[in-house]
Amino acid sequence: MKTLFLRPVLGLLAATLVVSSCKRNNTELPDLQKGVDGKMLSDLLQSRAPQFETFSVDAAAGGVLTTAKGTKFTIPANIFTTAGGAPVTGAVSITIREIRDASSMILADKPTTTSDGRILISYGEFFVQAKQNNQNLVIQRGNNDGIRAQVPAKPANGQREVPMWTGDTTVTYSLNGYSYINQPITVTSQVSVNKGILWNQNASSYALFNSTNGTMDFRLDSLIRWINCDALYSNPNPKTTVMAYFTNHFNSETGSMYSGEQPSMLFFKPRNQNTLIKFYNVILTPPAGKEGFHSYQNSIPIGQEGTFLAISAVNGQFYAEQKDVTIAAPDSGNNYTTVSFNLQPVDANALLALINSMNTK
Repeated sequence: MKTLFLRPVLGLLAATLVVSSCKRNNTELPDLQKGVDGKMLSDLLQSRAPQFETFSVDAAAGGVLTTAKGTKFTIPANIFTTAGGAPVTGAVSITIREIRDASSMILADKPTTTSDGRILISYGEFFVQAKQNNQNLVIQRGNNDGIRAQVPAKPANGQREVPMWTGDTTVTYSLNGYSYINQPITVTSQVSVNKGILWNQNASSYALFNSTNGTMDFRLDSLIRWINCDALYSNPNPKTTVMAYFTNHFNSETGSMYSGEQPSMLFFKPRNQNTLIKFYNVILTPPAGKEGFHSYQNSIPIGQEGTFLAISAVNGQFYAEQKDVTIAAPDSGNNYTTVSFNLQPVDANALLALINSMNTK
């Protein structure tokens, strides 16, 4: 568990904010502190994001499930127990959510960068849940078989294996203060992560390419969390920080704290790579025309070709610009390079068309 300590001042009260990532991703938590424009944009994206597919399997017999995208999940017999460890028999409901391309990463807000800004090439992001009588089930402790998955995939650059990653989608927000009778009190709530998801490598797990089946095979030994089969993107070029300026239509409600969906968003897809970078760090105290986002420090390769998609929702109207770029070296004396956007009004259908077109970039 990772913890970030922040110390804002709320009125006359000095408080401490503790933001800690927790692996509780089985449901989408209520949207908190979200403005009307942010909610409008979020609702549109979520309505077109990949949805859960639901299957039924006999716990005692097991079975093989195949998703709409052709991924196979092999469920061994007698693999499920209750949270308390009791064996499970009878019908079990399996729900699977699968993300395989850039447009789905945008719509579901699941970009492919690590928690420290490294770029990941994705072979698929998956969320698997098992329930019986509306109770979450777990994989039997000590069961080395796990749930076996086979994803249609072709290796790149002679790869034989790629690391597995686990992802958190929410953070716990704790405010320490005093009650109405001046007693210490802590109030906690949970909000979604602005960066979409926090990917961290599972150092002991890898997915292996199967040349016989044309698949990439991996094993699930736990449920109710996002997992990702990703290779680290290798580019030997020097890295720079990208400052991305929205010259117009940047929603001032967009914040850099963990406070739900942002009404302005920016994504970058490197050319011909199944990866998506979300710029979520908001530029602080900018002058007019320089509002926007910046990348992680020194994280974007100079000379990298790719496509940006800038999106805003302002006063009930969507705005967007899609822009092909080659990341330039910083000007002399600067430690950053810049990209500027001039967003234009779009309706929901036009915005969705731009998002879907990112798959071919």
